[in-house]
Order: sequence, then C-alpha cells, then structure tokens
Amino acid sequence: MRVYLQQPPSGNESPRYVQLSLLPDLLGGWELLRESGQTGGRAQLRRELFLQQDEARHAFEKARDAQIKRGFQVVFASGEPHP
Repeated sequence: MRVYLQQPPSGNESPRYVQLSLLPDLLGGWELLRESGQTGGRAQLRRELFLQQDEARHAFEKARDAQIKRGFQVVFASGEPHP
C-alpha cells in the first residue's frame, strides 16, 4: 500500500509532502515507512515495524487520516499490501 499526500503551496514556498508505504519485511512482519519534507528539499524518513498486518494497516490508516486533517490532499494512492 502506498499513498502520496501534498499540501497546497503557500506563498513562495514549495509544497510539503508526505508519502506513506506499507510493506512486508523479510522476517514475516510489516514496515510502515513515512517520508516527509518539502518538494525539492531534504526529506525525513521514519520506519515503524509491526508483527501483525492488521496493526500495520491500522497505523497506516491513522497516519493517513491525521495528514488529511492537517490539510494534505491525496495525490496518489495504490492498492493493498501483499503478504
């Protein structure tokens, strides 16, 4: 699963973005990757590990919904995670 969100630009600043990805790891768990930053600038990458797919999906949806509440808009979203 992947979603790319972006805030509308304000003034002369480049828009901010957040990309969330939910991926299976090599040990049977799940990773939630959060990349955020300013378009064309440096990005920050955070990684959370989960043992269960349901927990990981809940964290993904919660993070996505929190960004939408902050004014980000979904630009791209793709499918379901593959076990």
